[in-house]
Amino acid sequence: MNQGKPVPNTISLSGAIFTLKAEIAFKLQDLDYQTPDLIEFRKTLVDDMVAKVRELNKDNFAVRQHLKYVELYANPDSYRALTYEDTLMMKQELAPLIVPDDDDAKALRFDALIYGIELAYLVGKKYGKARSDLMKKVAAVAKVANIPEIEQQAELIDRILHTDYVDNAGINEFEHIREKLRDLIKYIPRVVFHVDIDMEDTLLSMDWNESNLESDDLKDYRAKAEYYIRQHQDNGAIAKLRGNVPLTSGDIEELEKILWSEVGTKQDYEAEYGQKPLGELVREIVGMDMAAAKAAFSDFLERANLDSRQIYFVNQIVEYIVRNGMMKDLSVLQQPPFTDQGNIVELFSSNLGVWNGIKRTIEQINENAAA
Repeated sequence: MNQGKPVPNTISLSGAIFTLKAEIAFKLQDLDYQTPDLIEFRKTLVDDMVAKVRELNKDNFAVRQHLKYVELYANPDSYRALTYEDTLMMKQELAPLIVPDDDDAKALRFDALIYGIELAYLVGKKYGKARSDLMKKVAAVAKVANIPEIEQQAELIDRILHTDYVDNAGINEFEHIREKLRDLIKYIPRVVFHVDIDMEDTLLSMDWNESNLESDDLKDYRAKAEYYIRQHQDNGAIAKLRGNVPLTSGDIEELEKILWSEVGTKQDYEAEYGQKPLGELVREIVGMDMAAAKAAFSDFLERANLDSRQIYFVNQIVEYIVRNGMMKDLSVLQQPPFTDQGNIVELFSSNLGVWNGIKRTIEQINENAAA
């Protein structure tokens, strides 16, 4: 077999839309968005997500590997109070499994564009490029306004192109645009360029170069940072964070050089991540090596006096940290899957020393990422 680096799971357009819906549903829980229209919109998103999870074939081998999450998020009750960790789990565990919609690809891409704009609006991010893409698509639709379906939306199209409608739009307005125009995008004429070149050439190699960071999909700082970190997991400081090895001052300087010089500036970083420690960011992106996580909890996993329920609990912590890099908020331990076989009081009331040891181990793992 050819040697190479593992690549992250690829997801379909429907999987990407599933992730966007999850993140929007999470943000719509805020008090500011508890209006009748937005409550109904969130319910629609949740219904859509539940339906997509329920249509997964549990007999499929790939689906069986994530069955715990399939069963969890097939239950509408799991969406009542979503956490940020829920959105990560759905993105990592479910989005790659989502069955592609039997729908026009152009309409789905338009859905993804609008959902991305809605999410940016909710988190207070600028969406200049997405807005530009929207305007280009609407302008292209306007060029074929002789089609009856397009003519019916002439007023909305004119408002988008010739007023400040989009500049002042909120979630309701963006969703109205999506619903009314998604099925019209297929009418945009396809432009084909044909060029004849009379020459011969030999393909010597195909390389994925760092210049790809300048592509349209990776222009923002967050995307550049995540791309760089995922592609350089063998880097000294990044490898240490993944392996739960404490960082030296030299490692911290290396991370500062990467994230504050090579990928962007310190101002870019702070504008995107605030005062989040560099090590925590890296851990959140790459997670923790399974062997390193098990080694950290080996004292508890190998103790003969722990019963099966307690070992299950520790294993769930290990799995969580492997995926998320750390556990900053211990309140997640009061939710499934950690409570599937009993809560902390039920499991450790007779042996608080074990629980305190587990807690100290979690805190040490977090401290090792505090750079």
